[in-house]
Amino acid sequence: MYTEYYGLKEIPFGLTPNPKFMYKTESYLEVVSNLKYCISQSKGLAVVTGEVGTGKTTTLRSVLQQFGPDILSVYLFNPFVTVAEFFQLLISGLNLGLATTASKAEILTALSGCLTQRHASGLRTVLIIDESHGLSAAVLEEVRLLANFETNSEKLLQIVLCGQPELRETLNQPGLRQLKQRISLRCSIKPLPLYEINNYIRFRLKTAGALRVNIFHASAIELIGRASAGIPRVINNICDNALLYGYASSQETIFRDIIADVIETLDITPSDLASADFLAFTQASGSIT
Repeated sequence: MYTEYYGLKEIPFGLTPNPKFMYKTESYLEVVSNLKYCISQSKGLAVVTGEVGTGKTTTLRSVLQQFGPDILSVYLFNPFVTVAEFFQLLISGLNLGLATTASKAEILTALSGCLTQRHASGLRTVLIIDESHGLSAAVLEEVRLLANFETNSEKLLQIVLCGQPELRETLNQPGLRQLKQRISLRCSIKPLPLYEINNYIRFRLKTAGALRVNIFHASAIELIGRASAGIPRVINNICDNALLYGYASSQETIFRDIIADVIETLDITPSDLASADFLAFTQASGSIT
């Protein structure tokens, strides 16, 4: 509705994880660099955590797009599966050609052969599990066993577990200590600091084709940053609604009053955000009043 009014070619603040709109913060670059290192050096198991809405899935999809033809990746996004369903998704992603009635022994034998052959050909295989904080202990135990596929010097299967901060608590459970010991790399996706909010909004507008990237007034951006605590998904939701409000009231520039109305309507408060990350954000960005 508002795209033509603001000179946009597409919606700039969508909530879907589109890598095209990936704003490359220091946190993003660190995560991508760490994952590339882990995969290229056959380190085995990596863990990526981040609060809800910080862009974990978008980051993973961005990383997937950067893989060359020498890397075969299996991306699982639904963690609420049984062990049997987990293996079915895995063999389907690897195109092993096994029947759905294949036994676990048959699956592991075929998987071992596939991974060994690919490694001998200089190819790498990556399993990425999004929303890993939702995995059951039984599935996580199978992930641990998959991490045992290795040569004397390298892991045959690179595994990336990505999830909310609760994933750290899950991995600290006594029953999963063997899995925890196999983690070779940990990194986290952090909220945007207050000073980055302006650049983030301008980047999204420019990527959407805007000729004028100063649609949001400085006072509006400040309020967006403070209300969102730097969570990109919250920022997107506020900005999308603000542009709709601005269009409806024929406002070429989005001022603080529009943002205040949007925040009230959406019922956004700091209590909706994780207290630890919110505290870290305020310490990095200055006190919030």
